[in-house]
Amino acid sequence: MKRLQRWFPFLSWPRPDAALLRSEAMAGLAVGLMVIPQGVAYAALAGMPLVTGIYASMLPALLAVLFSSSVQLSVGPTALSCLLVSASLTGLAEPGSARWVELAVWLALLSGLLQVALGLMRFGWLLNLVNAPVLMAFTQAAALLIIGSQLRDLLGIQLSWEPWLQAPALHGPSLAFGLASLALLQLARRWKPAFPSVLLIVLASAALSWALDFEAGGGQVVGTLPQGLPALYWPARPELSTLTQLLLPTLIITLVSFLETASSAKVDSERQGKRWNQNQDLIGQGLGKLASGFSGAFPTSSSFSRSALNLYAGARTGWATLFSVVVVFGALLVFTPVLRHVPQAVLAAIVLVAVLGLIKPREFARLWRISRVEAVIAGVTFAVTLLAAPRLYWGVLAGVLMALSRFVFQRLRPRIIEVGQHPDGSLRDRLLWKLPPLAAHTYALRMDAALDFASAADFERAIIEYLARHPDTQQVCLFAQPINRIDATGVELFAKLVRQLQTRHIRLHISGIKLPVEQALRRADCLRASPQLALYRTDAEALTALQRPGRLADMPCDPWPVI
Repeated sequence: MKRLQRWFPFLSWPRPDAALLRSEAMAGLAVGLMVIPQGVAYAALAGMPLVTGIYASMLPALLAVLFSSSVQLSVGPTALSCLLVSASLTGLAEPGSARWVELAVWLALLSGLLQVALGLMRFGWLLNLVNAPVLMAFTQAAALLIIGSQLRDLLGIQLSWEPWLQAPALHGPSLAFGLASLALLQLARRWKPAFPSVLLIVLASAALSWALDFEAGGGQVVGTLPQGLPALYWPARPELSTLTQLLLPTLIITLVSFLETASSAKVDSERQGKRWNQNQDLIGQGLGKLASGFSGAFPTSSSFSRSALNLYAGARTGWATLFSVVVVFGALLVFTPVLRHVPQAVLAAIVLVAVLGLIKPREFARLWRISRVEAVIAGVTFAVTLLAAPRLYWGVLAGVLMALSRFVFQRLRPRIIEVGQHPDGSLRDRLLWKLPPLAAHTYALRMDAALDFASAADFERAIIEYLARHPDTQQVCLFAQPINRIDATGVELFAKLVRQLQTRHIRLHISGIKLPVEQALRRADCLRASPQLALYRTDAEALTALQRPGRLADMPCDPWPVI
């Protein structure tokens, strides 16, 4: 049974009773009523036919919850993913056209296949390629771009920005609808988050628009939406050049959308006191994207706001998502005619409210206090994302490359210190704390890194340069506890240093060597018993031997059990 549950996580759901079904139904109703207007608004942001936002809220949500470990996440359209779709396809097709839809579907299919493959191969660790500062900076830059993209609809500007700047003209009714909706949504969000205020405001705006004949007065409305379930969408086989153009956007959408999932899934897992199964969520989210593509829609992701609403409304299992899918399905059958009169300004307000919370300029100041290097990386990511628009993925790529470069630099330049004994008994950086040497004619060092191909050169340089400056050195003591791994390059270097020290009649002391490192060195015959080599279980034993030279010969050189 456990094997089946591993591949089909929904088999582990609790058997529902009446009380559970009631609470899950209420949570599903709240999320379903919220996702309908949000889906339409986000579809407009992606440049897709508006009904595809509803399509992306049904089958993708269903498959994602059935095959994910995080069952309380709300999967569907999100502002960030939709912005990435729009940015990726700009210049390749006309927004809303059949070609645009086809390319968006391919983005969903390719991203879905990639996520499923990564999940099956247990490659969830790739999530670590994007650190928190890069994600924070990219998200805030993207939020600003989303806000900018919605201002035209919010203000009722029917021209492009250039002619409008020459002869400014606003559509008063659109502006009124937009600002009023924005204010009401903000108030409702603070007053009662679980209340379906988004849907209520959409219905009220539709009724008012119809009563005032808003469309006849030059206002832009949603228009007619098709009813019924989506037909199976099978895109035409793309050309190789098209696939090449979609490759980088696919990678970025996959990465960013899963980071969106992670931000919610980690909170949910910590709340339940369990370990987050990122590989299973990769599979579930990937299947959701595939379902979205075959529905004729765009890539989906986990919505932080809807997931929070799901939890706030009392959802405990995946049954809540099933109820929300039923609500969206029912709305697709009977509710779409009502949306015809909704002003576009109201949809813009919905998008703005969803992303305003992502703007957090204080995060940059806080990051500057923590790490100026990472603050600079975040700042460059932010700037590149804005300057490269609509090719937003260059911002993520720039941030990832800078973060990885910093990581590699740190690995190539490990922290190697000369050790001294602090008055409190601890071993610290002798030069930093201005401590005396551990013993006369002794070089005591510690390297806080693995002894591998990246650190070997610096490790060797530190010892050789010290011996060149202090030719009277008689002892070298390596406090090896921080070295938890060694590779072939490290073993070869260690053997070379042992030979050099023995040639110069310098005694080598090694304290606290860990078992994996010791085993590798013994297999290479680098720890052969010798008067020039002393091994110690603890730092205290090493200090005693160094400070009482008469006892050196009594210290163990044979293997010992190291834990």
